[in-house]
Amino acid sequence: MMKIDIAEAAGALGREIPFVFRTTADALEAAGADFSFEGPVTAEGSLVYTGVCYRVQGTVRAVKHFACDRCLADCRQEQAHEFTEEYRSEDNGAEESPEAEIFTGDSIDIEALVRDTLLSSQSLSKLCRPDCKGLCPVCGKDLNEGDCGCDRFVPDPRLAALQQLVKED
Repeated sequence: MMKIDIAEAAGALGREIPFVFRTTADALEAAGADFSFEGPVTAEGSLVYTGVCYRVQGTVRAVKHFACDRCLADCRQEQAHEFTEEYRSEDNGAEESPEAEIFTGDSIDIEALVRDTLLSSQSLSKLCRPDCKGLCPVCGKDLNEGDCGCDRFVPDPRLAALQQLVKED
């Protein structure tokens, strides 16, 4: 559980209360179908009482393990994603901070915030590097290591009728 005790911040307007949590992707239920996170997932940041609500801000750090979509290379990528969320006690009026998340009790649970930040920050394409050339569709050689010499020309099917005219001449 990633619970931040608000007792220390409640009486201190503007005072930053630091926090650090370490957990695993399995504990967060943050596993993807085609990627995983290795080692610990770390959330660190601070809690500040603004007088109206509690602002939680920080950074989630993890190491993502995946296969490149283009060349199928095994990849590891260190990631850091920032998050900010405002929370208000169930006792506070909604008109003061209507966008804030509601919490009950003497602590704020940020587990869902950390999981959502980590998962929503993942790119739809998983590439080993932005200029990855992928695999040759003819022989399967990794084109990042050099050209294979295969003829990879694929004619545009919309121009097939014009090619027939050229062949007839």
